[in-house]
Amino acid sequence: MIANILHLIVSSLMLLFLVIVVLRFLLQLVRADFYNPLSQGIVKVTMPLLKPLRKVIPGFLGIDMASVVLILLVQLLASVILCVVVGQIGLITNPFLLIAWGFVGALTLISSIFFWCMIISIIGSFIAPFSHHPVLLLANQIINPLAAPIRKVLPPLGGVIDISPIIILLGLKVVDMLIFRSAITQRK
Repeated sequence: MIANILHLIVSSLMLLFLVIVVLRFLLQLVRADFYNPLSQGIVKVTMPLLKPLRKVIPGFLGIDMASVVLILLVQLLASVILCVVVGQIGLITNPFLLIAWGFVGALTLISSIFFWCMIISIIGSFIAPFSHHPVLLLANQIINPLAAPIRKVLPPLGGVIDISPIIILLGLKVVDMLIFRSAITQRK
C-alpha cells in the first residue's frame, strides 16, 4: 500500500518535471516566443540543471544537446527511483536496457506533447479563434512545424476547413504505434 502511494507520488512528480524539460527542448527546437510567460516559467525551472550541462555539452546542428541529455538523465533517474520503490532492483543492473527505455519514454512523451498541443489548438480555434492566450500561442507554435508542410500540400477545404489536424493526429498515432512496436521487440 505505501509502495503504491510512493510510486504514484514519485512518478507524478518525475513526469511533471520531465514534461517541463521536454517542453523546454521543443520550445527551443521550434524557436517559440521566449517572452511568453509560460516559456519564461519553463526556462526558470530548467535553467539550474541546463546551465552546467551546457558548459560541458555543446549544441549540434542547431539542436540543444544539453536538453536532450537532461531529458535522458531525468528519464533514467525516474526509472531507477521507480524500480527501487517498486522493489524491482534487478532491472537496474542492465544500464543499456535502462537507456533504451529512456529513449522510448522520451519519444513517447514528445509524441504525447504534440498530441495535446494539437488538441489544445483545435479546441482553442473553436472557442477563442483569435485569442492571444499564452498557452494557445505556445501550442500553436509547437504544432506549426508539423502543420505548415501539410497546409502547403492540402489547403483548407472550401477555404475554411483545415484538415491538417486530422493528418497530424493520425501521424502521431502511427508514431506511437511504431514506438510501442519497437519497445515490444526490444523487450523480447
